[in-house]
Amino acid sequence: MAVLKVKFTKTKRDKLAQVLWILNWISVVTGIILLSLGLFLKIEIQKRRELMSNREIHSVPDMLIAVGLIACGINFLGGKICYDCVDTHKFQRWKLVMLPYIICTFFFTFCILVGALMCYTMRNELEESLFLGLKEALKYYKDTDTPGRCFLKRTVDLLQIEMQCCGNNGFRDWFEIQWISNRYLDMSRKEVLNRLKSNVDGKYLMDGVPFSCCNLNSPRPCIQHQITNNSAHFNYDFQKEELNLYKKGCRQALLEYYTQIMQSIGFTVLIIWLFELSVLTGVRYLQTALENVLRQGDPDSESDGWLLENSFVETARSNFNIIKNLGKSNQINAALGNGDPNMDVPTADYRPENVPRKQIPTTS
Repeated sequence: MAVLKVKFTKTKRDKLAQVLWILNWISVVTGIILLSLGLFLKIEIQKRRELMSNREIHSVPDMLIAVGLIACGINFLGGKICYDCVDTHKFQRWKLVMLPYIICTFFFTFCILVGALMCYTMRNELEESLFLGLKEALKYYKDTDTPGRCFLKRTVDLLQIEMQCCGNNGFRDWFEIQWISNRYLDMSRKEVLNRLKSNVDGKYLMDGVPFSCCNLNSPRPCIQHQITNNSAHFNYDFQKEELNLYKKGCRQALLEYYTQIMQSIGFTVLIIWLFELSVLTGVRYLQTALENVLRQGDPDSESDGWLLENSFVETARSNFNIIKNLGKSNQINAALGNGDPNMDVPTADYRPENVPRKQIPTTS
């Protein structure tokens, strides 16, 4: 029994073909939108590539770019097919192409859904990538004279100012690393030497942060050194007073920024997926309706269209049997090609056991 059968007159078939022609051209535009969204996301990620350690996060924008390009090509072909399907005689040229086209479009539509879901599920990967990338960036913040790392100080400072954040998880991350280069330390001062010797790794650690952590909206001048020393500043209590530093960590700030972008892109891609699915459904109805017209032989007659000729269970069973038979035939062909001695293959001398051999007369 056919699934979701609909009866079409010639007028309805012609209108369906015209509407699908228009929708396929609109789908070309949606393909361009997918391509643009992928490029936008890739550029945004590329801006912070020095602060990310996992390069696999580029899979989402690459997926959107690929799907957008494929969408333009498939929907352009679909528009041409639907335009020709207004004429039954022209449809005969596309009859053999229609089913492979619908199958390819189905898998392509599924890829759009996967791309949308990836936008919602990559938060954990992004968070881990930002955590490790920012940790390395803060570690090499002081290496302004080292080739390959000299740009990190500027990158981190701009990040903290633009995103209004400080450190990886917070401003205390700066207390655990040496962010001032030794070339800017006065080694003749006893205080500096004592601080270096007091650390096991010989690092110059202090309770201070770079200037870029200062909150520009704070009415008090920035306190970026001796942050935990109440006596070093007038009318200051480290435990009670709201610090004039950015409290949010840069990992959290970037994570919220990218999450908002990806959720917006994911929602847009989901809408495009529903639109593409509706177009695919219409093309399937048009194909089956026109094939039934060709069977009847009258181009002006009514015809039935459906999504599946049989039920879901019967269709799945028949497809499984086809795949199973293809697997068996491939095994036989491989055995014949490789000369497998363990494979029972009929030969020219083969006779069933229940059939006696014909006696061949011998000459004396």
